[in-house]
Amino acid sequence: MPARRILSLWFPRLAAERLQRAARGLPPGPLAVLAEENGAEVIAALSAEAEAAGLYPGQRFRDACAICPALVTRMADPAAEAAFLTGLRRWAAKFSPWVAEEPPDALVIDITGCAHLFGGEEALMAQVQEDCAGLGLSVRAGLADTRGAAWALARYAGRRAAPHRSGDAIAQEARATRARAARRRGAPPRPATGPAGRIAAPGQTRQALAPLPLAALRLPGETVAGLARLGLHRVEDILGMPRAPLARRFGRAVVERLDQALGATPEPISPAAAPLHFAVRLSLPEPIGLETDMLAGLDRLLPVLCARLRDKGRGARRVQLQAWRADRGVERVEVGLARPADTPDPIRPLLAMKLGEIDPGPGIDRLRVEAMQTEPLHPRQHAGHAAAAESAAARQAGDSGLDDLIGRLGARVGMDAILRLYPAESHVPEKGYQVLAAAWSAPCEHWPDRHLHRPLLLCPPEPVAAPDRPAPPTAFRWRGRRFHSLGAAGPERIAPEWWLDDPAWRSGVRDYWRVDTEEGPRLWLYYAHGAEMSSGWFCQGQFA
Repeated sequence: MPARRILSLWFPRLAAERLQRAARGLPPGPLAVLAEENGAEVIAALSAEAEAAGLYPGQRFRDACAICPALVTRMADPAAEAAFLTGLRRWAAKFSPWVAEEPPDALVIDITGCAHLFGGEEALMAQVQEDCAGLGLSVRAGLADTRGAAWALARYAGRRAAPHRSGDAIAQEARATRARAARRRGAPPRPATGPAGRIAAPGQTRQALAPLPLAALRLPGETVAGLARLGLHRVEDILGMPRAPLARRFGRAVVERLDQALGATPEPISPAAAPLHFAVRLSLPEPIGLETDMLAGLDRLLPVLCARLRDKGRGARRVQLQAWRADRGVERVEVGLARPADTPDPIRPLLAMKLGEIDPGPGIDRLRVEAMQTEPLHPRQHAGHAAAAESAAARQAGDSGLDDLIGRLGARVGMDAILRLYPAESHVPEKGYQVLAAAWSAPCEHWPDRHLHRPLLLCPPEPVAAPDRPAPPTAFRWRGRRFHSLGAAGPERIAPEWWLDDPAWRSGVRDYWRVDTEEGPRLWLYYAHGAEMSSGWFCQGQFA
């Protein structure tokens, strides 16, 4: 079995070059992509022109402006950059089907057994460089037997280890003096920086890693600094060291990363699975503009779409209809469903309601229906009591009137505007229920049979002008009106939840009363015995 060969592709200017590729209204000049770090704006990526001006990633924005006043800046867009990297992953599939992303700016490819299709490894690397140059991207590639070694070669091949600032006068001598001293001591020449210098021959991983700085092992910065204080700057400095003392002093990460780079510890590559995509389209021989014609097109598209959904065990939650006009314009309408559907019956009426929003213009020559959001739909087999089985079968057979109603209302006012109440486990009146989105929750089949009376209208506690004593008042004033009591039922004592600090319950224990008034309303009053707040009477609801 041939040895594994791993190719690492690093795009050091990915964010900046993505913006330069779009180039919509982007002024010429050096470009920097900014990100926020600890409350300050720092450079996340640079164009080649900005790097030539002396800027570097991680530099503060204000310092960069002082060096390069003509700097053009844009804020980082992580979502767009991730989508761009996904597009590059699809491009890299031409070299091997085993491609994985290394966010935010790299790819890793297992090219074992693939290099000969491109004329060898050097020819494959040259093809990568040529393709990226055509895409307007800068790339650095590394090829080795392991993923860690390929990562290291892509980023650090040809780079020297930075000297540690120890305070020693000899260690801090000028760069030119250090270079002459190295030549006098017979130091080995600096490794090549071209593509060939980033290819480790099979079985030569240790020799390729030896001259690289310790940061090439993907170690944290504080670990690299700690090793440098001991005079350990390059990978070869720790290759022959005992593992146990190294792990005790700097942690297991040093040993693990070294073993991964050398191949002693496996580091698999997991390629991203192809995303589920459900869409069908219909090209028309002649442009159409009538709703009846579009409905006829839907009747041909929806069965095919639903068949694909059923094959994957999915149900559509959001469906979009795209109408492509003869003048190259596109009209889109989108609907949501109250429950996942894999049949045309729930989807067609909702799309039919939206057809009036489509402007056909000179005519529509192509229709496309796409399930934008799907959920799993698993087949279920019911067994047991005959009544339970019949009930489950009836629910699955299409007793979905409420769901269809929610879908129709949601098509007009939006799914988020349709709510339902659901019971909650709390003795506090205002916490005895919760409000859920009707489209994303199931109805409660059995509300708890409460023996306690609760008002039809529940409101936040409102002060009542009445004598400050626990006995129900015979006369009181509420909302600017005066009421006279005919009778009161109670009290029902409710204590606050002691494990929570609820500002509404800082008035202490409450005694609730149902009070009938001569004026007609039947009110739900309570007397707060006082705690952090003073005692008194309040109204919290009204019975029917």
